[in-house]
Amino acid sequence: MNGLRRWLADRWVMGVALLVLGYLTLPIMVVAGLSFNRPSSRLSYDFNEFTLDNWKQPCATSDMCDAVVRSMQIGLIATVVSTLLGTLMAFALVRHSFRGRSGLNGLIFLPMATPELVMGTSLLALFVAAGVPQGFWTIVIAHVMFCVSFVVVTVKARLSGMDRRLEEAAMDLYASEWQTFRRITLPLVLPGIVAAALLAFSLSFDDFIITNFNAGTTVTFPMYVWGASQRGIPPQVNVIGTAMFVIALLLVGATSLRGRRARRAALAMVATPAGKP
Repeated sequence: MNGLRRWLADRWVMGVALLVLGYLTLPIMVVAGLSFNRPSSRLSYDFNEFTLDNWKQPCATSDMCDAVVRSMQIGLIATVVSTLLGTLMAFALVRHSFRGRSGLNGLIFLPMATPELVMGTSLLALFVAAGVPQGFWTIVIAHVMFCVSFVVVTVKARLSGMDRRLEEAAMDLYASEWQTFRRITLPLVLPGIVAAALLAFSLSFDDFIITNFNAGTTVTFPMYVWGASQRGIPPQVNVIGTAMFVIALLLVGATSLRGRRARRAALAMVATPAGKP
């Protein structure tokens, strides 16, 4: 009995973590299961019959394919711009001291704390007042605006937890600032940048409220799903969601593995005495 209590005391944290992880992944597993399901009707979501037809024909209609491609285009542009701007801002906030830095740190959280309904209507009023027609590029501008904050927070966390002694050791071994950044800093911070980019793409790809206010006649994938829900969501929607999750999971795993290798390589490089290979 004492052995069982000791075993439970040592592993209860892991058990709770697994329960929370299962709770978080349960909706994803349901979506993955529905992607292999042939529903009894368009308005039914029951597990009726296993099929691979949904994966063989991932586009239910041409409108759905167009909406998916359009959302991916918007997401990629917003991700590239917000990741570039957010990474530069994170480096500035963590590595440099300047007047107004504390205030800027507070402003970074405003887009994250502002309700999407307020941000969407505010952007709509801004675009209308400026005479900008709503469409593809107004969606991109809106998505970049709220994605930058998440990128800054994610990259800042990575930079704050990075061991600065590795950079100092590299420069003590006569590495230039550019060599230190390219071979030490960038590989170590890259997992955080990739995680921020994936987060920005996910936020952009599935945003509905802000997009709906500033889309005009442009239809993205979330807007297509919202419109299709009134007449029955096609099962191929679950295929798109499952594919996006699997791709993101593979990218996170590959980046994490690369980050570990980069850290070991950085430790090995700074541990090598000067003048030796």
